[in-house]
Amino acid sequence: MELKVNGPRNRAPQTFVPFWQERGKRMTGNNHKNGSVFIYNKTRETFVATEVTVADGYFSRLVGLLGKTKRWAKLGKALWIIPSQGVHTIGMMFPIDLIYLDKYKQVVHVEEHVRPFRVSKVSLKTKSVIELPPHTIYRTGTQIGDQIEITRPA
Repeated sequence: MELKVNGPRNRAPQTFVPFWQERGKRMTGNNHKNGSVFIYNKTRETFVATEVTVADGYFSRLVGLLGKTKRWAKLGKALWIIPSQGVHTIGMMFPIDLIYLDKYKQVVHVEEHVRPFRVSKVSLKTKSVIELPPHTIYRTGTQIGDQIEITRPA
């Protein structure tokens, strides 16, 4: 996804590339360090996750959290799947919380404690889904309508 941004006169348009696709690299697998992205709930003024893995490629979105054990589900962990309109927990070994975001990163749906071998709601308004350890939504107070910020540390 690239956007053309017109600069001052007599300049060629600049290309805007989302931070997770900077320098032509996608932030999946070995191309980025796990935990290099933060998820912050601007409405509730609380961190949702501080060790976020971005799944934005075909293979990383397909695999997701499959093969992870309960040890993955620690406070502060998350998997941001972009693009996604819904997920499943078939083959997983632990429950997860789900936050559905629209293109403006506003929460459009939440699901708490989704047990293994379930299929979550599919939402056409959703552009990405955040998979979190269980009870994260309750702990952070995240609700529909909250504005989420996803960024890298400075």
